[in-house]
Amino acid sequence: MPESKRSLGNSQTLWTELSALTFEAVEQAAGRATVIRFRLHNESISRGDVLVILEGADIRFHGMITSIDEGGWAVASDCRGSDLPAGIH
Repeated sequence: MPESKRSLGNSQTLWTELSALTFEAVEQAAGRATVIRFRLHNESISRGDVLVILEGADIRFHGMITSIDEGGWAVASDCRGSDLPAGIH
């Protein structure tokens, strides 16, 4: 089955605390990171799954994982509701 067909179906949600995540902003708007690149440590996560970044009870980022490279780096985008400061964290 082609790779694109295998990635369709039910998606998972990966959540993490902001303080536990190292990321860099790939794109930003108004000083907020809208697309981030981060190290993925969970091999069961795939393209199309959702990344939620929390700071306590507040959701700071909620976006879809759009790509994962062979080195274990993933890219996720939240173009509407991101509250993450842009930069490298």
